[in-house]
Amino acid sequence: MSHRTAVAPEASWVARWAGSLLCLVVAGIHVVDQGGITATRDPSYLGIAYHVLEIAAVVAAALLLLGLVRLGWLLAVGVALGPLVGYILSRGPGLPGAREDIGNWTEPLGLASLAVEGALLLLSVPLFARSMRPRPRASVSSGD
Repeated sequence: MSHRTAVAPEASWVARWAGSLLCLVVAGIHVVDQGGITATRDPSYLGIAYHVLEIAAVVAAALLLLGLVRLGWLLAVGVALGPLVGYILSRGPGLPGAREDIGNWTEPLGLASLAVEGALLLLSVPLFARSMRPRPRASVSSGD
């Protein structure tokens, strides 16, 4: 008899649903911030980055729900980290052609975004790391 504990499938399912929901909330916050799905922020590189993030968030959510956890959690890490880094850079030194947010650390939508991205990061990093571990193979009993 093995004393190894396994993660209950329900726990994995709950984590995948939570990760998917957090990814979709990140996408939604950025759609609101850019002014809608068809709007594009200026400068154009920033608008493109918003669209790439939103698409990546939806794809990550779909991958997690479909059970493609390794790729889903990896993409979820990127969905969390990308905007976190962008927030720090845009509020700190500023971004080329986008200096209006320098020092604007307490914008409500930005703070909501940080909270969701932080939660997604805390969820996705350990689950991605766990997905990278080799799975133990089932041992064949000799039937003594």
